[in-house]
Amino acid sequence: MLKNFKRSLLSTERHQGKPVADIFVLKFLTMKHFITAVLVLVGYAALSQDDAALRKKQFNLNNGVAVSGYDPVAYFTQNKAVKGNKDLAVVNNGATYYFSSAADKEEFKKNPSRYEPQYGGWCAYAMGKDGSKVEIDPETFKIINGKLYVFYNKFFNNTLKSWNKDESKLHQQADANWQKIYH
Repeated sequence: MLKNFKRSLLSTERHQGKPVADIFVLKFLTMKHFITAVLVLVGYAALSQDDAALRKKQFNLNNGVAVSGYDPVAYFTQNKAVKGNKDLAVVNNGATYYFSSAADKEEFKKNPSRYEPQYGGWCAYAMGKDGSKVEIDPETFKIINGKLYVFYNKFFNNTLKSWNKDESKLHQQADANWQKIYH
């Protein structure tokens, strides 16, 4: 049977004006491309699920909600912490964000990574000091080079003040510590 198959491929027989070998190759390549595309999509979906699971494990989320329910876009547009509305929520890779306006929600959807807090929403000072995951006060924040950093501020301990005293060193250490935790 295999000999007949090879013979038919190598022959000059024609089917609807095309050599049989050309039809076989075309069908084979089409199937190969289809299978490759399916495998790529399955792989991408698996990576997205893995990333979402990792974010849920490593990010500062309360019942899946990031930044204690504050609007991440408002930090940039209003330069203040504004409580979000759960009716204006967006889920991004396992983290839910609330927004104070439909405009902020749409702006976030265009480029979520621009608005998400650094270090998974943990206190930037603690991340820089020793790599620990410390809760935040969402009203204590700083925008640095277009990125949102949030800080702990309770019991007469405002870590933003400590961060400002040695920002350059703490920032470098926080970046390195977060890289070990999350990537």
